[in-house]
Amino acid sequence: MLRALAVDDEEPALEELLYLLGGDPRVGTVVPALDAGEALRVLERAMAAGPDGPEAVDVVFLDINMPGLGGLDLADLLGGFAAPPLIVFVTAHEDFALRAFDLKAVDYLLKPLRKERFAEAVRRVAELTRAGQGPRPPAGQGGPGPEPAGALGDQVPVELGGVTRFVPIADITYVEAHGDYARLHTRQGSHLVRIPLSTLEEQWRSRGFVRIHRSRLVALGRIEELRLDGGNLTVRIGDRILAVSRRNARELRDLLARRAQGAGGAPR
Repeated sequence: MLRALAVDDEEPALEELLYLLGGDPRVGTVVPALDAGEALRVLERAMAAGPDGPEAVDVVFLDINMPGLGGLDLADLLGGFAAPPLIVFVTAHEDFALRAFDLKAVDYLLKPLRKERFAEAVRRVAELTRAGQGPRPPAGQGGPGPEPAGALGDQVPVELGGVTRFVPIADITYVEAHGDYARLHTRQGSHLVRIPLSTLEEQWRSRGFVRIHRSRLVALGRIEELRLDGGNLTVRIGDRILAVSRRNARELRDLLARRAQGAGGAPR
């Protein structure tokens, strides 16, 4: 049975969380908190009592936009705990999804909550807890197991028809800007997310993404050809030919050359 902490500064929203958690047979105890400060005190007592103590918490269902210490700030603090609880964000704002999954959130639920979608988040938490990914070790083990392959920090949440899907960043070949949105392209299709291209450029630089145009990022490892035709530089990714702007051409050439030399080859 899961031990949950529900955190929201608005009483009607907190009551809804308590109602949904209380009606799920996988949830045992539920503790409410009206702000992140109160939640932090609850969690500090839980940590002091140990993973099997009476006040232990397996998962925090956490609002983001709260006065004072916000939900993202609290999640960041919990990342420093020796055995932090799992986190499910519950918010009316789409804009923080990428940051939330960088903080290793299990799920990101948008208000107004749907019962089926909420139950799916609880199912994920229960599975991770059984596998030893929460503060409690699995039966017969002395500590949490390794982080599973494809952890949510390596995926992008995509809302489609009220269902959240998770696209592995490793599957993304290139990204196009659409105002405050970005379209993520994979071999299988594309997905529109409400994340500015500049944010993705900053956060995915270490993952091998580079800007080739003011409106495009590409994954270096997905570039199959570099072409120069009449002074115009392009790259080929699968069956797509993408233009490279003059201001980005030099950096792209240098990165591809270093990548090829590191692999023992030469850039095409």
